[in-house]
Formats: sequence, C-alpha cells, structure tokens
Amino acid sequence: MSHWYPVCSLESIILATGVCALVNNQQVAVFRPYADDTVFALSNIDPFAQASVLSRGLIAEHQQALWVASPLKKQRFRLQDGLCMEDESRSVTSYPIRVCDGMIEIAV
Repeated sequence: MSHWYPVCSLESIILATGVCALVNNQQVAVFRPYADDTVFALSNIDPFAQASVLSRGLIAEHQQALWVASPLKKQRFRLQDGLCMEDESRSVTSYPIRVCDGMIEIAV
C-alpha cells in the first residue's frame, strides 16, 4: 500500500516547468504543464546519461501527449507513463500524483 507524501504547493511550481523532489529517498521530477492542477511525476534520473536531470527538461506536446525532453541527450519521455519515445526499453518510472488542498502529493 502506498503512502502520499506532500512535496510542495502547486503554486510554487512555475507553469510549463518541472522541479525535483526527494520522496522516500527517490528523486522524483514533478511537472506542471498548465495553469490548472494538472501535474505529473516521473523518476528524475535520465536512463541514458545516468544523471538527475529530467526535472530540467523541456515539456512539449507530440502525438497528442505531453513529453519531457532530457536536457542532456534529448530523448523524450511521456509524462503520463514515462515511456521513452526513442527506446521503450529505457522508459522511466511514473508515480501516482495528485493535488489536495493546493498541495502536490506523490505516492511511492
């Protein structure tokens, strides 16, 4: 059974960007693509570069889905589920995430 961990307020994340949070000893990239309460959470570790950088990636829309492009090697990961567009075998973990009373919470 998972536990919901508070990360930060929704308003503390600038629109169309991501931040990194340490949740239960795991680096999690939290993304806020729109001005509403839509948020996504993926592992922050780029599996190609083995670096903690995905939270700094560029959010883009492609094939009617939102993706984040790694700032290092530019592979794209779907925000909904962590699927890597260029190599499905290198996808990243996605985490359940919600906004509750203006606070972002992640389950790990």
